[in-house]
Amino acid sequence: MSQPESALKQRITEDMKSAMRAADKRRLGTIRLLMAAIKQREVDDRIALDDAQVIAAIEKMIKQRRDSISQYQAAGRQELADQEIYEIEVLQTYMPAALSEAEVDVLIEAAITNTGAVSAKDMGKVIAALKAQAQGRADMGKVSTKVKTKLGAGG
Repeated sequence: MSQPESALKQRITEDMKSAMRAADKRRLGTIRLLMAAIKQREVDDRIALDDAQVIAAIEKMIKQRRDSISQYQAAGRQELADQEIYEIEVLQTYMPAALSEAEVDVLIEAAITNTGAVSAKDMGKVIAALKAQAQGRADMGKVSTKVKTKLGAGG
């Protein structure tokens, strides 16, 4: 009845064990935060996360840290900002390879064609189609802006 564990989650667990063996407290702390976020989501939703859901959790953590960095820098707390930057670097090692601008453009064109989108009213369908392919691999805010531009310009 139980689902096979996500490969990404297994990799994170192995990296946590490696960090423990290497006594790399800083890296271990970041990985433990990630594992806690994954576990929290699994308990809250009563599910075992798959790779896509783990990536979404990592994205959320990266976004939170980016927000914190600007706040820490504004408050003159560079040492705290540096810790957040380090955590982002560790978290990004679990993200899939980023898509290039050209790859994003190709995905957008395909999604517009596949959904039959013709105007900005169809944007939701296009974004939903793109999310599965681009989530964690492209800034969805920028993707959304590109889709809006293409649909607003009539294709």
